[in-house]
Amino acid sequence: MEQLWRKLDGTRIRLPIEEEIRMMILREQAAGHELKLCIGTDSQVKGKHTQFATVIAVIRKGKGGFMYILPESTQWKMSIKQRMLLEVSKSIDAAYRICGVCTKYKVDMELHADINTNPGFKSNDALKEAMGYIMGMGFAFRAKPHAFASSSCANKLVQ
Repeated sequence: MEQLWRKLDGTRIRLPIEEEIRMMILREQAAGHELKLCIGTDSQVKGKHTQFATVIAVIRKGKGGFMYILPESTQWKMSIKQRMLLEVSKSIDAAYRICGVCTKYKVDMELHADINTNPGFKSNDALKEAMGYIMGMGFAFRAKPHAFASSSCANKLVQ
């Protein structure tokens, strides 16, 4: 299935995301930037639809950053726990596509889950499963309040 990644300004990424990321890494490293990629997904239920946004946030250490976005929508009915785990699944899918190129060019990558570590929040029900899923796939894991790729970047896109 073709994914329709884009930049924040709306420009569509015409290459497969792994090739776009490879070219970006080469360009950014040639400019002397040390990079880190943070991947996260957030969702928002709007009527009968649930809108998702997966973000690959590219951090130029000490020099700002930019991001790639994959917007998606579904009409599935799901519990909050199912939705949280689907967000994690979408982030893992994106990470899996680009992990080879990140490893090849020695770029750190971490996955951010929009799941609260405070048991008083409903999303916390999915924390253990999400952490196990992400870490079991071999990726570094961050949850709120350290999960800016999902809780800030992707969140703004689905609001």
